[in-house]
Amino acid sequence: MTAKTISKPTVNISAHKLLINNEWVDSQSAQTFATVNPSTEEVITEVAAAGAEDIDRAVVAARNAFESGEWPQMAASTRGQLLQKLADLIELHADELARLETLDNGKPLQESMNVDLPLAIACYRYYAGWADKIHGKTIPVEAPFFCYTRHEPMGVVGQIIPWNFPLVMQAWKLAPALATGNTVVLKPSTFTPLTALRVGELIIEAGFPPGVVNILPGYGSTAGVAIAQHRDIDKVAFTGSTEVGHQIMAAAAKSNLKRVTLELGGKSPNIVFADADMDSAIATAHLGLFLNQGQCCTAGSRLFVEASNYDEFVARSVEKAQQRVVGDPFNQQTEQGPQVSQAQFDKVMHYIETGMREGAQLMCGGNRVGDRGYFIEPTVFANVQDQMTIAQHEIFGPVMSILPFKDIDEVVQRANATEYGLAAAVWTQDIAKAHAIAHRLRAGTVWVNCYDVFNSAAPFGGFKQSGIGRELGEYGLQQYTEVKTVMVKL
Repeated sequence: MTAKTISKPTVNISAHKLLINNEWVDSQSAQTFATVNPSTEEVITEVAAAGAEDIDRAVVAARNAFESGEWPQMAASTRGQLLQKLADLIELHADELARLETLDNGKPLQESMNVDLPLAIACYRYYAGWADKIHGKTIPVEAPFFCYTRHEPMGVVGQIIPWNFPLVMQAWKLAPALATGNTVVLKPSTFTPLTALRVGELIIEAGFPPGVVNILPGYGSTAGVAIAQHRDIDKVAFTGSTEVGHQIMAAAAKSNLKRVTLELGGKSPNIVFADADMDSAIATAHLGLFLNQGQCCTAGSRLFVEASNYDEFVARSVEKAQQRVVGDPFNQQTEQGPQVSQAQFDKVMHYIETGMREGAQLMCGGNRVGDRGYFIEPTVFANVQDQMTIAQHEIFGPVMSILPFKDIDEVVQRANATEYGLAAAVWTQDIAKAHAIAHRLRAGTVWVNCYDVFNSAAPFGGFKQSGIGRELGEYGLQQYTEVKTVMVKL
């Protein structure tokens, strides 16, 4: 593990205001916030901070765009063409967007370029193809009636995206909403607003009509609350913590019973049996935890290893963690950048201290890297017990917990013994055992002999307190349409 000298890259920042009705405007309060480079702790730029009055303006623009003008009259195929053009523009500016994402978020440039950009572009292209294929059914009923259904857009959609995958989460939210004919008021995180705003410029360039997409960075306590409570927003989609998900659901219920989809936290079990391909399991479990500095809702943070292979697995995982290169995210050799903020850094360090205090065995890491920036050593704990805090709470950092198990029934029971149910994985060469366990795990996604494999066509979401609804795939379209039944007397 080698810390690299932090560079000062030149990245053009052209958008730092609110996008409302295809115009770049200051917030009505004139309030701004600083977005910070997590590698250096230096301010990148000041960004306009939306308040409730700005959300009101954006909702009016979105409502007008939904009910009159070009958008409701536009052919579905034309909406698809606009999404394709947006994907083309993002691809054209991929290098710029990747650098901007790395500057604002801290993730290694190689990940921004090779993971985030391709996933975002693919999502826009996937839903562009769906735009003119969204339709209802004809339903046989007793004569003399003709019955059919229509899948109609919900209306104005409020969307709140997180800071860990800003470009990808923006795509996951915008693409299905726009393909189905909705208009959007989107709030990016105050930690990472810059790529969302740059995509806003590309949305205008692609030719989306005014008011269809409005992008308003701001604090959750003001702009986020205003979206959740707004009586003229028909649906809210949120990705973030389970705690905030509860608050959004309560606010939606109290306002206008708006539709809600939530993609929330996880504490995902990654189960490795003794008959697994150990080389592949160790390498993939490493990425399944440390990818994006551990700031993944699907992170395989409860790593269950069959007892007969436990010592070998721990030793090799520690060796791999110690070799991980931490440092300047703009260096092509870097594998791990900083945590996104001081608050996230402090939270992760607190969990590491708690793990040691509760008796987990610290095998490597646990310290800060360097004297500036929010860098944390890749950290591995062994002999973790199920009741320990680090085995129960979502850490959202580079902290691996490895737990031994003895048999199938035991590990399935322990894997399911959590309030979360976002993702899980099983490693075995016995395909019958793999399917049996996949069917018993209470998780929205189960990977078999792989981890963190995402595709725009495959639905994603959680059981239990990991969320409500699904994103991606055809299932994702259902979250943005209302079904209308039409009965005609013949």
